[in-house]
Amino acid sequence: MITLDRLQRRTLTVVMASQVFSGAGLAAGVTVGALLAESMFDTASLSGLPVALFTFGSAVAALGVGRLSQRLGRRAGLAAGYATGATGGVGVVVAAALGSVPLLLICFLVYGAGTATNLQARYAGTDLAEPARRGRAVSSVLVATTFGAVAGPNLVAVTGRIAAHFGIPPLAGPFALAALAYSIAGLLLFALLRPDPLLAARARPAPVAPAEGGRPRGPGLVAGAVTMILTQLVMVAVMTMTPVHMRAHGHGLGATGLVIAVHIAAMYLPSFVTGYLVDRVGRVPVAIAAGATLLAAGIVSALAPADSVPVLAVALALLGLGWNLGLVAGTAMTADSADPATQGLVDLCVALAGAGGGIASGFVMAATSYSTLSTAGGLLALAVIPFVAVQGRRPARP
Repeated sequence: MITLDRLQRRTLTVVMASQVFSGAGLAAGVTVGALLAESMFDTASLSGLPVALFTFGSAVAALGVGRLSQRLGRRAGLAAGYATGATGGVGVVVAAALGSVPLLLICFLVYGAGTATNLQARYAGTDLAEPARRGRAVSSVLVATTFGAVAGPNLVAVTGRIAAHFGIPPLAGPFALAALAYSIAGLLLFALLRPDPLLAARARPAPVAPAEGGRPRGPGLVAGAVTMILTQLVMVAVMTMTPVHMRAHGHGLGATGLVIAVHIAAMYLPSFVTGYLVDRVGRVPVAIAAGATLLAAGIVSALAPADSVPVLAVALALLGLGWNLGLVAGTAMTADSADPATQGLVDLCVALAGAGGGIASGFVMAATSYSTLSTAGGLLALAVIPFVAVQGRRPARP
């Protein structure tokens, strides 16, 4: 009979392998989504709409993946989510080739399912983890995403040339890569995530089994949700407008891809250290550090010279690190307190916050400037600190 430790290691191995591919799909679309919209809409004020749409799509998908996982297990929920995201990626390529804005908008919504599934996969690492190791379990999944997420933006130029060879707009090329990457990730999980970690965890005694009404639902869940919501909103708003800001000041796709690659590496690569800190130092101190780091990111972004790629890369690295701190701490708090359906509901709220940030970022930047947007984001992130400091230290209620 397979032991709990062995099953947990197998689960992490399979999920991490799938995250390498899904990370590439996630990053490729993020890098050029705003630029594709700007070229098809012929206006910068709506360039935040695509990110908002696939973020909104990810919100709906997060709820669906969470509920499907609750009913049938992680394997079914995650595989279905990636299949949906791959379909959306193919649709974006077709819409760009046809020059159809309505189809493009619909496919951005569907494409968002891949983003939601990529994030939901982190909970699969916690299903069988002991409470004192949940932070590190989450971090293992996030680190695996780094490899694909860093490669994705750096393949923008290559996939663009391939797309142009077939008469497709170059900015649609990365979405073809995303469709392929999501398909591979889904197939890996569907074929290899056996036994299902969530179903196996339910068959085991507490404290490992996920909540079916047994884990405490209290301020830990609320504090975790608020931490992830605010960090997602700020990160998406600033990240979405950075490619537009760079393009307006003469930077090419190569420079833009490099900055976004640094940003995404900072989103995921520090996870091993973050997970250790969450387990050893505590959820609340790491969440507070997230707010402070995002403030620093906003200040550096606001003061960065428009022609300086290195300074913009530092600013986006801080933005990614702040998001990472908030996500790992918030996920650990949520995993301590919620079942898969509730986890999906929290991710829905997180994705809606990201959608709001994506929509608002375009209008704020068009009306003011990138510096104003960055400063406002940094100040908003500070709200994490007082809220989590108060809520996160209260004892959970059964």
